[in-house]
Amino acid sequence: MPKILVVDDEKSIRNTLKDILEYEKFEVVLAEDGFEALEKMVQGPFDVILCDIKMPKMDGITLLEKISEKDPDATVVMISGHGTIDTAVEAIKKGAFDFISKPLDLNRLLITIRNAMDKTQLVTETRVLKQKVNKTYDMVGESEAIRNIKAMIERVAPTDARVFIMGENGTGKELVARWIHELSNRANGPFIEVNCAAIPSELIESELFGHEKGSFTSAIKQKKGNFELASGGTIFLDEIGDMSLAAQAKVLRTLQENKITRVGGEKEIVVDVRVVAATNKNIQKEIEQGSFREDLYHRLSVILIQVPSLNEREEDIPLLAGHFLREVLQEQNMPPRSFTEDALDELKKIHWTGNIRELRNVVERLAILCDKEITGDDVKQFARPLSPAKK
Repeated sequence: MPKILVVDDEKSIRNTLKDILEYEKFEVVLAEDGFEALEKMVQGPFDVILCDIKMPKMDGITLLEKISEKDPDATVVMISGHGTIDTAVEAIKKGAFDFISKPLDLNRLLITIRNAMDKTQLVTETRVLKQKVNKTYDMVGESEAIRNIKAMIERVAPTDARVFIMGENGTGKELVARWIHELSNRANGPFIEVNCAAIPSELIESELFGHEKGSFTSAIKQKKGNFELASGGTIFLDEIGDMSLAAQAKVLRTLQENKITRVGGEKEIVVDVRVVAATNKNIQKEIEQGSFREDLYHRLSVILIQVPSLNEREEDIPLLAGHFLREVLQEQNMPPRSFTEDALDELKKIHWTGNIRELRNVVERLAILCDKEITGDDVKQFARPLSPAKK
């Protein structure tokens, strides 16, 4: 049952609201002033807080500020018999969801409460989704290589230094980039990922820098590029080794000047972006062959992070397998499963050409095809045909 806190110094209004809201199937808690309301909030959380503005001891605006300090996501609807536009604007600026004048219109009140509850539900769902995302991006492992990377991330993340991440496919380069962003001062800004290998060379400049309407045949409207969208946050240029030389030249200019120009445009647009790049290629070899600009490499590689292959961190395989198994069971709503010791030993014998991404797929396959206990024989049967053993 939705729970509402009503804060008003007039007993008749408190009781009237209580009767109306309980009839509408809400649970109602009453407070006669701001101090009592703060005490009641300890019993919360409340889906909606209805708060009078003119009250003794503590006025409603002050209470609103204190509520926002305790719970920034609290949904507060302000009520006043002395309402002015200035008061309403002040309340909204300080975090109120809405402002209603006395005498209260019952229909308006109920509609506002329903809308406020929708907002509360959206905030809750967003928080849950963020928790799921954070779980997805857990950095699992206790090997020396992973401990070194974690230490490097913690040291580098609070700065704006550019980072170049190198490693094989499936080793977790994106994960490193996301953690750099999450632990940075830009964590509340956007994280824009660009897979340079997946975008055709003729479209990469438009994707990165945007375009003006009519700049080419299919440009039917103006479009912001990823550098512009990432302003205030981080742009992750994944597989930058596959970027065309023409696009590399424009990226280099952007890094030098912190400005972009949309395709077909003339106006320079200032962008405030942290750049993290990654590649699975031998970048020195690419430079020697003339397919990657050396000056761009030097601009990007203020900090270099080499992500080890899974075969180089064999001791982390049991931890990763257990982590992925828990994820799969939760996602698929499956009954409990566990690995036997010999199953983990067999997983450690596999040569992981696809690294962590391949291990995750194998664990999902085992969870689906095996019984309560996943044994070494199960691993041999279902995993090794696709992953040859180490020599």
